[in-house]
Amino acid sequence: MAKQLDLEEQEQLAQLKHWWSKNGNAITWLLIVVLAAFAGWNGWQYWERKTALQAAALYDELERAVSSRDGERIQRVWADMQANAGSSAQAHQAALLVARALFDDGKAAESKAALSWLVAESKDTAITSVARLRLAALEMDAAAPDAALKWLEVTPPADFAGLFADRRGDALMLQDQRELARAEYERAHAALTDSPDYRRLVEAKLAALGVNMAPSPATQETPR
Repeated sequence: MAKQLDLEEQEQLAQLKHWWSKNGNAITWLLIVVLAAFAGWNGWQYWERKTALQAAALYDELERAVSSRDGERIQRVWADMQANAGSSAQAHQAALLVARALFDDGKAAESKAALSWLVAESKDTAITSVARLRLAALEMDAAAPDAALKWLEVTPPADFAGLFADRRGDALMLQDQRELARAEYERAHAALTDSPDYRRLVEAKLAALGVNMAPSPATQETPR
């Protein structure tokens, strides 16, 4: 009986060796891929956590520098943030903060550079829309309406459609393209239904072009 069992075990062992000779390499490589992916995932998670912590610390330092109006420190911390946490959401928010601080300090070129970096790096359409609007304003301040219009050559999120149309109208007015500007202001007026104060500003621009729009609901006098 023992001899018979030995023969069965030998047969099973032979079958196992045969199966392994055919499939062993594939299984080994599969295990290597799975383990490498797991290690990569853990590494990526660690990198994400480390970057987020570093970005948060740098953002706090940047806020302190802005509050103290320390221009040199602002630019130093901003450079560190771009180099070490440039892909983080905090860095993208920081770009707007830095751009405003630099502009207030009379450094329009550096402000423009921070906003341009944000447009290139961020995939958040809301925050890049804010940057594009600000860049267009900077270009108009520099008497460059053509450059301003280039920053506005995108389809913005619906919430920004009116603002983009209004800013395009301003740039076209600088080019003395009054009819095109009027069309953009009319688009802005139609889109800004939830912003009565801004809509009144657009109405004033249209009135200057000889277009009298119906008053916004917020501007109408309440009946007594």
